[in-house]
Amino acid sequence: MAKYLPKTGIISWLTTVDHKRIGILYALAALFFLVVGGVDAILMRTQLIVPNNTFITGEIFNGLVTMHGTTMIFLVVMPLSAAFFNFLVPLMIGAPDVAFPRLNALSYWVFLFGALLLNTSYLVQQIPAMGWFAYANLTEKQFNPTHSVDFWVLGIQVVGLASLIAAINFFVTILNMRCKGMTLLKMPLFIWATLVTQVLLILALPVITIALVMISFDRNYGTGFFNPGLGGQVIMWQHLFWIFGHPEVYILILPAMGIVSEILATSARKPLFGYSVMVYSTCAIGFLGFAVWAHHMFTTGLGAWAQALFSAATMLIAVPTGVKIFNWISTLWGGKIRFNTASMFAISFVAMFTLGGLSGIMHSSPVIDTQHQDTYFVVAHFHYVLYGGAVMGLFGGIFYWFPKVTGRMLNEMLGKTQFWLYMVGFNLTFFPMHFLGLEGMPRRIFTYAPDMNWNFWNFCATIGAYITAVGGLLFFFNFCISLKWGKKAPADPWDGRTLEWSISSPPPEYNFAHPPEVTQLDAFWYQKYTHDGKRLPLAPERPFDPKSIHLPDQSFWPILLAAGITTIASGFVVSDHGVFISLCGLAITVGSAFGWAYEAP
Repeated sequence: MAKYLPKTGIISWLTTVDHKRIGILYALAALFFLVVGGVDAILMRTQLIVPNNTFITGEIFNGLVTMHGTTMIFLVVMPLSAAFFNFLVPLMIGAPDVAFPRLNALSYWVFLFGALLLNTSYLVQQIPAMGWFAYANLTEKQFNPTHSVDFWVLGIQVVGLASLIAAINFFVTILNMRCKGMTLLKMPLFIWATLVTQVLLILALPVITIALVMISFDRNYGTGFFNPGLGGQVIMWQHLFWIFGHPEVYILILPAMGIVSEILATSARKPLFGYSVMVYSTCAIGFLGFAVWAHHMFTTGLGAWAQALFSAATMLIAVPTGVKIFNWISTLWGGKIRFNTASMFAISFVAMFTLGGLSGIMHSSPVIDTQHQDTYFVVAHFHYVLYGGAVMGLFGGIFYWFPKVTGRMLNEMLGKTQFWLYMVGFNLTFFPMHFLGLEGMPRRIFTYAPDMNWNFWNFCATIGAYITAVGGLLFFFNFCISLKWGKKAPADPWDGRTLEWSISSPPPEYNFAHPPEVTQLDAFWYQKYTHDGKRLPLAPERPFDPKSIHLPDQSFWPILLAAGITTIASGFVVSDHGVFISLCGLAITVGSAFGWAYEAP
């Protein structure tokens, strides 16, 4: 079938198994949902700009809280990280593609259809309104009798399946498809961050999957896992959610850490300081990430011994994180730093993540955490880690690798303007929330009385959100005009260190005409320079024989299989004919699986 499919046009994108195209599709989807999540945030901040506001109702506000948190975590940061994984991992390890190209395509389409299923709740006016944390017993039928919770549960299930499929694929790719000479301690740090992230996904996603199945059974089949009246425990949901949820924080932040490590070393024109220690710190963060979940539950009556254990573990995980921060600073120290937009976002990541980490260390103390619990202080901490950290790092990656992906440069003047709008807007939005939290403002409230002394800081936070939104609009303007009219990018615009900069921009379909071979970390620098910094002439390219490289064929089966899986899930949120819809989805799934299995190579 593949030889009859067009290589250009919409059909080629629907059937592609090329890791670079799939990375682009992930990025476009994540940027779309960034707009959706951003609109949710602006609506919430507009409601809170003044006391006793009636801009939106409390029910709508609860829905926005739920969908904003869910969207930003599962539909923006995770897929945007996946976009970098898809596009860069084979290029940085010198491979022609990922280990399982069709499985890679399946992961994208499952993600996209799951995200659309989740957001269908807007169209049928059944928006989940129990918070992105979905604490029991807010998810029980008596409190949410519509299908709103079912949309959330099934959407997260399908999106989680996509992440699990991709995690297995990248884990195998990194371990088995590195080019000749690239041992584990010669891999770029971004590849190490990717590898640890995939391990976290493989271990953490089954926990939330089981917990979501338990919610579904409680709601629809009369079980009582989280219902005390039927012998269940409300607190068990919190344990299951945070056993997944805290490794999830590092699933979100580790890719940005890897991106920042690559940008800072290149921008400072120095090898990354303490590379091996950075690798061990990355692994330590991944390991300790599973030992700190209950610091989210210090006020639930865990007992003194449990509080002491999780308090110590939370303090301990700050050590490898601090090692990274000091190594980034040491990388910059004495370097000839180029202050382009990518490096500015990367440097801001270090500063903002450090501020978020400091408030995180405060919350390792049960006494302080009890004071801050469920206040806006926690909101400030969380956003300094995930917005000031993950999102700033990912934007740095967009500006750094955009020329490699598109062959065009983003406009630096617009990029730097966006950066300063983001920095001013972000800090004006979230830094005052520390004060609001200390003054006792609870999180997740939709209005407040004028005599609570929260007026000024809420006004400042909302103005900051508007400034950030202007920065976002400027980014999309820059993105669109640069695709068409941006300056053409050379193969190596930043004097890069890693293998992706050794080939054309954008890369050819086959990636490398001849499999590369590395002997050192920062392999491309060693090809370009002598030890005293003198530029070497690059070796001439050998003739390329297209028959020497096998490229995987395009296929319709991944998108059809993803459609079948999502149709099965859709049947559970339809009151009439739901069984019939799920059976149709099952038929599509089984038929697609057989078609996939028997597709001629």
